[in-house]
Amino acid sequence: MLQPTEKIWYNGTLIPWNDAKIHVLSHVVSYGSSVFEGIRCYETKQGPAIFRAQDHARRLLDSAKIYRMDVPYSIDQLTTGMVDLITANELRACYIRPIVLRGYGDVGVLPFDNPVETYIACYPWGKYLGAEAINDGVDVCVSSWKRFAPNSLPALAKAGANYMNSQLIRMEAATNGYAEGIALDEAGYVSEGSGENLFVVRDGKVVTPPLGASILPGITRDTIIKVAGQLGTPVVEAIIPRELLYIADEVFFTGTACEVTPIRSVDRVPVGSGHRGPITQRIQERFFEIVDGTATDEFGWLTPLSEVREPEPVSA
Repeated sequence: MLQPTEKIWYNGTLIPWNDAKIHVLSHVVSYGSSVFEGIRCYETKQGPAIFRAQDHARRLLDSAKIYRMDVPYSIDQLTTGMVDLITANELRACYIRPIVLRGYGDVGVLPFDNPVETYIACYPWGKYLGAEAINDGVDVCVSSWKRFAPNSLPALAKAGANYMNSQLIRMEAATNGYAEGIALDEAGYVSEGSGENLFVVRDGKVVTPPLGASILPGITRDTIIKVAGQLGTPVVEAIIPRELLYIADEVFFTGTACEVTPIRSVDRVPVGSGHRGPITQRIQERFFEIVDGTATDEFGWLTPLSEVREPEPVSA
């Protein structure tokens, strides 16, 4: 159950949690016209810090641009809004959910007469697939639901409407006793989970599907590609046939919510030894060393709450 906090950022102003409401006839309710992000603030050894805040803010604005939603806030303004919100809610670690949506106006499909509204919420949230999943891994299935064709919905946008497809994948998996589902793309190749990117390890080589496989360009996916390279295990972006999942040495999910989660079986077929593999573990450990401040933040991925400059003026 979601744990409410005190404040939500709305169009540049902090408002009470319970005042963040939309009308039932807002465009987003009927047509799913929203874009959003999922971001984590970690309790590091140096204090609370947001992980890749500016990269997430940029992707939010990119998603909005694809859907012709004019957002009057810059990357820096959105980042400062996140910091102000977390500080106001007195949180040390949390999940952050920025949302841009089309609000109340016209009720037709054409959305141009509806206002574009921007919210940022934050709240405590634990491990997405369960605390034990980080070490033990999860059991997944290949979904009967495919990812959308590239000329139907833009996979590069993190849009609310896209997640109707994700819900079908996740519900089917849960109904059949799996923690998560893996979707194939229109051509029948491996795409991603309902809310996670995917990596496969075979003979010491790490492969992940390319952007053309109808995947979201994950911020954590990009993180792991860079981290793996630093560890001497370069990642190749390539088409992955479904059957490679069954004969892989290791498979793991990445995402802001699931972080780095091993997959121990696919369609009841054990992955490798059926336990977290050594490459997954090494990548996972380095990832957590970075986000908790143990390892040097070489890429400048952490935004400490204490070091953000004074916020720029916000024009609503």
